Amino acid sequence: MANVIHVIMPYRHASTWVFDDLRVGLSQEPFVSGIPEMIDTMFESIPNAEKGFRLLFASQPFPGYQVKLEKVREEYEGVWYRWADNAEGWLCPALFLYFPQASSHLYVKAEAL
Repeated sequence: MANVIHVIMPYRHASTWVFDDLRVGLSQEPFVSGIPEMIDTMFESIPNAEKGFRLLFASQPFPGYQVKLEKVREEYEGVWYRWADNAEGWLCPALFLYFPQASSHLYVKAEAL
């Protein structure tokens, strides 16, 4: 059985948010196309976030989630998601290393390290 809640530790590199997850073969995988701006806004209260923070995410709600993203459309083998304030961001095909298919919603929580 695969994990239901996933965890990565984003950090700032080359003026954008990236993460490493050697378990699935990713190193300095960048967030692009609206996602960096969402992260800046969603988690601005985390002290020293640019040095890294813990990001939990799942396709189902879990206790303490802070953000709910809604699937908008698929494009370029990735998926666009919308946040409640109508901000949109694209998650690249690396999403499918965590989920077999794009979920209609993603639930997210961030914590300081």
